[in-house]
Amino acid sequence: MAARTLEVAGHEVTVTNPDKVVFDELGLTKLELVQYYMAVADGALRGVRGRPMVLKRFVKGIREEAFFQKRAPENRPDFVDVVELKYASGTSAKESVIHEAAGLAWAINLGCVDLNPHPVLADDLAHPDELRIDLDPVPGTPWEQIVDVALVARDVLEEHGLAAWPKTSGGRGFHVYARIHRNWPFKQVRLAAETVAREVERRAPDFATSRWWKEERHGVFVDFNQNAFDRTVASAYSVRPTADARVSTPLAWSEVEGCRPEEFTIRSVPQRFRADGDPWAGMDGAAGSLDALLELAERLGPAEKAPKGSGRRTMTMPLVEIARAKSETEAQAGLDRWKSRHPEVVAHLEPADVLVDRMRGSSSLWYRIRVNLQHVPEARRPPQEPLEVDYDPWAGRSWPADRRQT
Repeated sequence: MAARTLEVAGHEVTVTNPDKVVFDELGLTKLELVQYYMAVADGALRGVRGRPMVLKRFVKGIREEAFFQKRAPENRPDFVDVVELKYASGTSAKESVIHEAAGLAWAINLGCVDLNPHPVLADDLAHPDELRIDLDPVPGTPWEQIVDVALVARDVLEEHGLAAWPKTSGGRGFHVYARIHRNWPFKQVRLAAETVAREVERRAPDFATSRWWKEERHGVFVDFNQNAFDRTVASAYSVRPTADARVSTPLAWSEVEGCRPEEFTIRSVPQRFRADGDPWAGMDGAAGSLDALLELAERLGPAEKAPKGSGRRTMTMPLVEIARAKSETEAQAGLDRWKSRHPEVVAHLEPADVLVDRMRGSSSLWYRIRVNLQHVPEARRPPQEPLEVDYDPWAGRSWPADRRQT
């Protein structure tokens, strides 16, 4: 597979192994993925331009787990900048910053499928310019309910002085963004997002939740923690690693109620972009203030405290842990083995009782599966057993000042 050199707005970008298949079921190649991003470059750049970005690299295609590369490659073109981020763990990383379409092509050539920028611009890493609401449904939640929660989130944001911008996540959920003035540090932005989540829950308690603990959630979790310093979210027009290559697609609010996530794929979105343009075209000129949300936070009072990352808590639900695995496939296989031994338990489980956690390791995700036995009669609840898969993502790793970044 000979390399291909593309001319992108005055820059030459080499695509190595252009015929390499990234999406097996579609036969979609690396070159086709690059060509997709070139077709929607104006919209994709609106989500990543000038922002530090973690490189999420699928070097063997989407059939294997990606690894996360915070540090920008030393051998990079002059149209890719870097900026140094310092983390609470004591580590730091000079992350990639792209500004133009050639940077998109460069990132995709490295094996990126989706793009994962921070909610800050490189010239001020302490003050976000975006507030991000990630609507994360528990298993079994119908899509229509997710859309209903998105509409409530829109109302909360708009009633508190912010323009709300919707997009599909490209996965099971939905995103609502707001551009904000760069006047507030991460702590205040996260508090504002948490306040949105609490207010959405107050208005729609039957199908929205802001509960921190996963086993206590129902319906749609209004995830405010994506506004923490070290979090990144798949940006607008990112292709997601799904079998049908779905795209995290910006929408107009008039489209939201009747939309379906499977409609927006790498095959359909470029045509939509050419025909209708980008619904988020006016986003950069619509920054607003957090003052009204922070005032609401004061009126609501303190929320449930988030976990500190150490120590144990008193469980409110009867949980058993099933697996800790390097891949979701291994974790699910462990769950299947556990289920085969406990068919009488499985008969009582509801979809939301199986908790699949995507956990952050040192350079990649790992997977934890737990089962909530709340619907199983107490006399039939099995005890905690040895894990079906017992993967340690931290094995062999040392930490600055003996601390782990979690």
